[in-house]
Parts: sequence; C-alpha cells; structure tokens
Amino acid sequence: MKKETVPELFGSMVFDDREMRARLSAKVYRSLRKTIDENARLEEYVAEAVATEMRDWAVEHGATHFTHWFQPLTGVTAEKHDSFISPSPDGGVIMEFSGKELIKGEPDASSFPSGGLRATFEARGYTAWDPTSYAFIKDHTLCIPTAFCSYSGDALDKKTPLLRSMQALDRQARRILKLFGKEVKYVRTSVGPEQEYFLIDQSVFEQRPDLIYTGRTLFGAMPPKGQELDDHYFGAIKPRVSAFMEDLNNELWKLGILAKTEHNEVAPAQHELAPIYSSTNVATDTNQLTMEIMQKVARKHGMACLLHEKPFAGVNGSGKHNNWSMATDTGVNLLAPGETPYENAQFLLFLCAVIQAVDDYQDLLRLSVATAGNDHRLGANEAPPAIISVFLGDELTAILESIKNDTAYEGTEKVVMKLGVHSLPRFSRDTTDRNRTSPFAFTGNKFEFRSLGSSNSIACCNMMLNAAVAESLKQYADKLEKAEDFEGELHELIKETIKQHERILFNGNGYGEEWVKEATEVRGLSNLKTTADAMPHLLDKKNMDMLISHKVFTETELHSRCEIMLENYCKTVNIEGHTMVDMVRKNYLPAIEGYLYSLAKSTSLMKSVSKYVKCNYEISTMERLSELTDYILEKTEALEGALKDLKEYEDIIRTSEAVRDDVLPKMDELRKYVDEAEMLTSEKCWPFPSYGKLLFSVY
Repeated sequence: MKKETVPELFGSMVFDDREMRARLSAKVYRSLRKTIDENARLEEYVAEAVATEMRDWAVEHGATHFTHWFQPLTGVTAEKHDSFISPSPDGGVIMEFSGKELIKGEPDASSFPSGGLRATFEARGYTAWDPTSYAFIKDHTLCIPTAFCSYSGDALDKKTPLLRSMQALDRQARRILKLFGKEVKYVRTSVGPEQEYFLIDQSVFEQRPDLIYTGRTLFGAMPPKGQELDDHYFGAIKPRVSAFMEDLNNELWKLGILAKTEHNEVAPAQHELAPIYSSTNVATDTNQLTMEIMQKVARKHGMACLLHEKPFAGVNGSGKHNNWSMATDTGVNLLAPGETPYENAQFLLFLCAVIQAVDDYQDLLRLSVATAGNDHRLGANEAPPAIISVFLGDELTAILESIKNDTAYEGTEKVVMKLGVHSLPRFSRDTTDRNRTSPFAFTGNKFEFRSLGSSNSIACCNMMLNAAVAESLKQYADKLEKAEDFEGELHELIKETIKQHERILFNGNGYGEEWVKEATEVRGLSNLKTTADAMPHLLDKKNMDMLISHKVFTETELHSRCEIMLENYCKTVNIEGHTMVDMVRKNYLPAIEGYLYSLAKSTSLMKSVSKYVKCNYEISTMERLSELTDYILEKTEALEGALKDLKEYEDIIRTSEAVRDDVLPKMDELRKYVDEAEMLTSEKCWPFPSYGKLLFSVY
C-alpha cells in the first residue's frame, strides 16, 4: 500500500479552509470568511450550510459522533460525545447534524471549577462554536472547538478571555496603524509554543504511586550519572524515541498541527517539540491537543510521557517557551525591525508598547504562569527567574539608548564569522546573542516568554500579554490622535517611554544573586517566587481596572480566577503531601525495617560463628538507618499535622500561605531523610524503581 506523503497527510482529519472552500457555496464561504477574518456576526443560514457539509465530511472520514471540545478551568480539555444518528420512519437511522447543534451545546457545568461564579447545584452551561479554529476528527469523533460559559454568561473557560484579549489588541493596534496611514482588516497575535517533556518506560511509571497520582517523583536519590556531561542535549535520538517521534508527527500532521522541530533536551529522557507559528487561539487549541496526543502515542510505544514541570529533582525540568508576535492580515510582522530599525518608527513604537506592558504588568505575566509545578522550576538553572525582565540584545538596547539621550546612533556592521577552515562557509553573525536566563527575550522578530511550565495552557499568559500590550497601544493612540505635530509627538512618546520603563530591560545573567539584589532593591521589580505570592495580585486595582476596561474579564470573573488558581495550588500540594505520607507508611518504613531486620539477622549469625567478626558495615548501616526511621516517622507525623491544619482555614489566600510556609517545607524535610535511606538500603529491598531506572529506562 502506498504510504501517504506529508502534504497528503497534513490536515487530512481537519475541516480546514481547503475543505470549506471546496464544499461550501461561494456565498456561504465568503460570509464565513468574513466572520473568521473580521469578527463579523455569524449568519444562521451559514451555520446550517456549514453543519451539513461538516457532517458529511466527518462521516466520510469514519466519524460516528460529534462533540463540543472546550477548555474549562481544570487546565485540560473537556468533551461530551453525541452520535449523529436519528431514527427514521422505516426503523433505521439517518445521520443528522444541524446548525443549532453546531453553534450551541449544553454540557453539565456543575462540576467544573467556577470560583464561586455559580452554586454547584446550578448545572446549566453553554458551549459556543469558535469558527476561527477548525473542527477536527479524533477517535471517530468530530471535535468542534468552542467557548464555554455559564447560564448567566460568565466565562467558565480559558478560550473566551483569550479571544477577548485578541480582540482588544486588534482594536488598539489598528488605531496605531491608521496613524501611520495603514488600513488593515485585522491585527492578530501569533504564537509558536515549544513543548518540553520526558519519556520513561511505562512499566517503571506504573510502579511509582507518586508519578501516577501527582505527575512528579516526590522521593528519589540521584543516580551516579545525571546531566553532568551534557551528552544528551541535541544528541543522537535513540531508536525507541525516534519511533515515538515519527508516530507523533504523523498523528499531529493529520490534525493540521505544524510540528516542525524535535530534539533531545538537557536532562536524560527529556525531549522537545516545536511547532510553526499560528494565530494565538489556534495555537492554544493545538497545544492542548499536542499534549494529549503525546501521552496517547507514548502509551502505544510502551512509554509514559511526563508533562510535569519538575518530574525529577536534581535535573532540568520542562518548560514551554511562548514565542509571541503581532502581524496584520497582509502578513506584516509588527515586531520585525527591518534593515534599519533605528529609522523604523512604527516598529519602535510597537516595541515600546511591549516593553511598557511587561513593566506595568510584570505581576500579571508572572501569575499567568504560576502553578504548584512551575514553582519548583522557576529560578532553577534551566529556567528563568521569577523576576520578570526584558532582554533586547546589544543593537536594540543601543538604539533605545541613543533615542533616550538624543544622540546619534552609529549602528553596527555585520560581522562575518570566520571559522579557520577554508572549506567551511562564511556567514554573518546575528546582531545579538540569545539569553536563556531571560524570562522575556526579543529574538529577532518576536518575543520569547520562557517562564511557562510544560503543562500550562498557553491561553493564560497570552491573554495577559495581549491585554497589557493593548493598554499600552491605547495610551499611545489616545495621545497621538490629538497630536498637531505627529512626528514630533511620536519621537517624544518613544523617548519618554524608554526613560520610564528602562528598569525592565536587562541583558545580563538572570541567574546571578547580584541580579536579584539589583532588580528588587535598585530597580524596584517584583520577585513573586511562588503561586501563593503571585496570584493575589490578580485582584490589584490597576490590574483589575485594565482587564475590565478592555473587556477581557468582568470583575466577578477575575475574583473567580483568583479563587480557582489558588484552590488548584492548594489541592495539588495537598494531594502530593498525602501521597508522601501514604508511600512512607505503607512502603518506605516497612522496606527499611525489613532491611534492618536482615542486617540484624546476618550480624547475629556472623557473630555467633566467630567473636572476631567486626560487622562494621552492618552495624554502622543499622545505626544510621535506625536514626533515619525515627526522623522519617517524626517528619511524616509533622507533615500529617500540617495537612490536617489546612482544613481549619476558610480563606483560600491564608490556606495558600500555609501551603507555602508550612506544608512544602515539611515535604522537603521528609524527602531528605527518605532519599538518604535509599542510598543505604539494598536495591532488592527498596520498594520503588530508582531514579537511575526511571531516567535511563527508555535506553
């Protein structure tokens, strides 16, 4: 059988523009494109026509059911399947799907997080078709991307605020472009999220309750080898992983997901997949799909795909770099500097808008990536610090410095790289290096927000970034629209923005302690280290005012989000704490006790044979393990007490503070003693697979 080529395979399970153009009438297609491209209202007759053709296409491709596919505030996707079948008079069935079923669904909303937006007994919720994101077939089911709201119209999902933020930025960006004499249909933000993940053998995964319940190892001593040699990074991909990647690519390409780059990451068993850019709401949908399919394909290959930000202590965790840019419907990238960025006033103004947005709303960007898992990763040697700053590189920094000081910019010449070997080609060096320690780095024609955790939905950070940039652009448009001397006002505006927000610009080493001191004590930047520190700032007046004014959230929605995210943080750590207690009491203490018994028995036997036998190893090991069991029991009881105390707090902010200040430190203390005991106990007696088996099991 002929194997499909990638162009034939790509998008074969997607009701994309190619299918719509081929199947819909010219009138219906034009109307639908206007809805997609210009936010025009969807006509009822268009929905009916699309539903008919979408059903026929789906049935032709083997679909038997349809679902409104949405993204509730659980952090994962949700779906309720209905079949196409309807009874016919002759006793058979016909395949039906109406425009009403396409545009509106009614899932039970009572058990989804709402943060007090509704009582749990109020079950009604609605899903509404998002025509800007293509429908697709997954497991014989037509999946229709939708928004999700309550009976009262409050957003209960991550897509609705994201779409609102994109609309807000579009509105303000077009105001700015109009001042430069450019009329465009729309300005959209685009994202390419790089996804990091771990692959371990499914058999060892199933032997670790902590991985099953929490997604990360709560105990585990480091093996003799970790990532010290840097030999895994970009190394040759092992056959088993390569087979997984090939299968994954095929599944993603069928769904029109632009999987482009794959490689080994720094830690053993760690890898990365990067897609090509797409509009932010589509990228959000496809990234959620990517994570789901990664785990499904891994199981087919006898592996488990770990998406937790820090599944293993002692080696790098996993992030998700959010490459963000703005472009018009004509394909013009508003963050492309051009050949002469110093003379490109439009670029400089949009650049300043991003710089100001990051400075004014650094707390919003930080809390948009705050989770219990990501708290373990931020600030470690593989991730940016919790302090938000912007890296521009030498050339752009010099340009902004010259504008600020009203001095001439002398420019930089292209440097030709000479490698000392005649047969190797010469090439021009980029005008700036990359800074992997920066949370928010300019990388040529886009910004890379590097603080996201690997399991995060990219919706959260992008809705905050879109809204913050929209606010900067609004302030600029309000001022420049009244200007009598546009060029003069524009120059002063750029100059003043640089002066007011240069504190957020930092091109140095974000890992250094001296930067923490400079950032917080000299520059006055925030350092929100944990979710408990960051999340309450969502309700700061300046943040609420901005988000409400751009209609990204309502006041009640903001209060609900703060409640939900802090509750998720507390519940996550609570599950981890109880898992630790369970593993210690049921497995670790009995295992250590069993090994102590065997040591005592063998020592007694050897000494009965000869009084000259010293048994130094056995006795010293027994003494230390006996001490450790006492410490482990003591720390376990302390952790149990801290977990019990959480139930006494009624306020979620106070509960989150107790998690941060009491529960997590006690978990760390308990782990320290169990990990030491692992190093002293026979592998045959230890109840769970070691880090060595976990990290190197696939190879």
